[in-house]
Amino acid sequence: MIRVLIPHHLRTLANTGKEVEVQVEGAVTLRTVIDALEARYPMLRGTIRDRASQERRPLIRFFACGQDFSHTSLDAPLPDAVASGAEPLMVVGAMAGG
Repeated sequence: MIRVLIPHHLRTLANTGKEVEVQVEGAVTLRTVIDALEARYPMLRGTIRDRASQERRPLIRFFACGQDFSHTSLDAPLPDAVASGAEPLMVVGAMAGG
């Protein structure tokens, strides 16, 4: 199981807690984790990535094992610690404004 930490506004939308678990078959990548997250919580479709382009929304960031994966290819493998469930993938809502 892959552990995913999601920000408060998405937790509220999905009516879930801070950390959720999803099952990913095959390679563990941002794409497969987001696919599994959206399959389990369909109300999150379009909130983490654009529905048409499938690209990360501008104010959403991804972190794992102390690294920023926000600009990494969606198909790049995530660290083994995430794949094994030892470390979570963090979905973070960035702040904007002045």
